[in-house]
Amino acid sequence: MPPVVPPFLIGLVVAPLAKRLLKPLVRGVVKTSVGLVMEVKKAAHEASENIHDLAAEVAADMVAAQAVSGDGQRAAENVAPIEERTEATDLGEAEARAPKIRATAGAGKSN
Repeated sequence: MPPVVPPFLIGLVVAPLAKRLLKPLVRGVVKTSVGLVMEVKKAAHEASENIHDLAAEVAADMVAAQAVSGDGQRAAENVAPIEERTEATDLGEAEARAPKIRATAGAGKSN
């Protein structure tokens, strides 16, 4: 009858060997995963920038199209130079448009 080796003795011998083999493998998997996540994050950021650029171009085209058509007169009045707008308004209107200060619940809190 062969000698009986308790399982915990097998574990004591195999554990250091498994550590030597698995540690580099796990480190490589984690390093690859982090690199992949960083690349995906970068690609998503670039796609977001492209979408914002496209939206800005479309908005500019829409404003240009409105300026060419009859609807642009109202838009042009709103974009009048600052000198013209300040001359047209008197002091009473400026005071009426002054923002009102509101108390907020978290005004005294600091982060």
